[in-house]
Amino acid sequence: MKNQASNARLGTPLTRWQKAVAPYQVPNLRRSLWQMANTLIPYLILWFVMAKTLEISYWLTLPLLVLAGGLAVRIFIIFHDCGHNSFFASRRANEVVGFITGVLIFTPYFNWRHEHAIHHASSGDLDRRGHGDIWMMTVAEYTAATPREQFVYRVYRYPLMLFLVGPLILFLILNRFPIKSRRQREIRSVYFTDLAIVGMAVGLSLLFGFWTYVILQLSILTIAAMVGVWLFYVQHQYEGVYWQHHEAWDYARAAVEGSSFYKLPKILQWFTGSIGYHHIHHLSPRIPNYNLQRCHDENPDFQIAPITVRESLGCLRFRLWDEEGNRLIGFSELQEMQLKPTG
Repeated sequence: MKNQASNARLGTPLTRWQKAVAPYQVPNLRRSLWQMANTLIPYLILWFVMAKTLEISYWLTLPLLVLAGGLAVRIFIIFHDCGHNSFFASRRANEVVGFITGVLIFTPYFNWRHEHAIHHASSGDLDRRGHGDIWMMTVAEYTAATPREQFVYRVYRYPLMLFLVGPLILFLILNRFPIKSRRQREIRSVYFTDLAIVGMAVGLSLLFGFWTYVILQLSILTIAAMVGVWLFYVQHQYEGVYWQHHEAWDYARAAVEGSSFYKLPKILQWFTGSIGYHHIHHLSPRIPNYNLQRCHDENPDFQIAPITVRESLGCLRFRLWDEEGNRLIGFSELQEMQLKPTG
């Protein structure tokens, strides 16, 4: 399940790979508009259908909620591409669509864009963790932590917290408040998004009923948030992943070796906007999602070993970064290391 590419294959970062990705960085207006149409229109129609089926039974509505949750993930991908100015050639168009889609998935556009840009600039850098990524301790940090700190970290990394409770806290609560150190534009984007969400909630409550809105919105957001965090987890927490201290960190290696190629079935690839080609995305965030597979298929240098859905389940065991072994390990492996006699 190792997902590595050698420096030799990458060539000189500022020449070879940048030249290779350049043709795919140009957004196609027709494809972008079509992607919005085949995502947003079905999503809105589903709201009306689900509101009607909910009057009969929640279990009748549940399959439609799963479908709506998948479309919400796809909406996030459009939002995500707008944040990289890759969905449209026009920056203004990216900002407008980014704000609208951000309201639908409860995420303030400019605030998220700022944090996500830091993630791209520091992914795989052990000395610049903590921006738009999943909290990860090294073995040394964990063993030096207090029992309380270790407990908090274990709770954070517990699957139920990581993939259900945590995502809901992020999208429903944390995204509602600005970070004081941010610029005014990022702070205003949080408040404007909050106001728009309130307006959307009031409008849909008047249309469908308050509790109908709450049940549908919370269910959709739960499904989409779980899938989204799982995707992000698998993209950066897998066997063979790249992490280095800043002095040895390399952007191109961090992109290809520090981001996975998550090979999904075609239907799941559609719902997730081909974000499984995450190593391509990290090499060039300016590539629209609909060009990621073509960039991969037409460039042998980028065709690294994929992670399958079945293999990805094994990523759940990873909890800590072992600097001595240069690998991710679980708590059980740490215990074995600690019990192993020295000398």
